[in-house]
Amino acid sequence: MDNLSNNQAVVIGTIESEFVFNHEIYAEKFYTFTVSIPRLSGTSDSIRIMISERLIMDGDYTEGDLVEITGQFRSYNSYDNGENRLLLTVFAKDIAHIDDTTGKNPNSLYLDGFICKTPIYRTTPFGREITDILIAVNRSYNKSDYIPIIAWGRNARFAKNLHVGDNVRIWGRIQSRNYQKRISEDETITKTAYEVSINRMELVRDEE
Repeated sequence: MDNLSNNQAVVIGTIESEFVFNHEIYAEKFYTFTVSIPRLSGTSDSIRIMISERLIMDGDYTEGDLVEITGQFRSYNSYDNGENRLLLTVFAKDIAHIDDTTGKNPNSLYLDGFICKTPIYRTTPFGREITDILIAVNRSYNKSDYIPIIAWGRNARFAKNLHVGDNVRIWGRIQSRNYQKRISEDETITKTAYEVSINRMELVRDEE
C-alpha cells in the first residue's frame, strides 16, 4: 500500500483533453488526460493526470467538466527517440465532479523527501533569486519519485545551503512551463516541463 503521508496532491480544474490509454497492469487499464488549472495571475497550468479505468467507469467524465482530483505527484522514466525523459504526472487516487471552487485551493502539493542533487542558485535578469532542487520522495516497493522543485526569494536563499541527503518538507503548487526545443537547424518543437513552485519549506532535523 502506498504511503500517502509523504506525497499529497489536490488539483481542481477543467478537463481539457480526451482520456488516452497509457498502460495495463494486472488487468487494470490506466489512462492519461490533462486538466487546466487557473492561476491567480489569470494564466493557467496544464497538468497531466494518470487515472485507473476503475475511477472513471461510472463517472461520465468528459472535456469541459470541472473536477477535483486527489492523489500523488509521481515521476516515470520514458524513452522517447532514444532519449530518457522524466515524465511527471498526478497519479489519481480519487476524482469527483464539483460545482463550486469557492474557498478551495485549486492546486496544492505536499512532499516529504530527500535532496538528491546539489541545489543550483541563480538570479533572473530582473534580480529575482531562484534555487533549483531535485528531491526523491519514497514510494512503496522500494521505488522513489524524483521531483524538480523551484524555490524563490527567501526560500531560494534557504535552499541554496541544503546538501544532498537532507530531508525536507515542502508545500507548493504544480506548474507547467512551455519551452522550445530545437530539433534541427530550421525546426523547433514546443515541449512542456513540469515542476513544483514552493510556498513553504522546512528542513527535517534528526530527532535525538
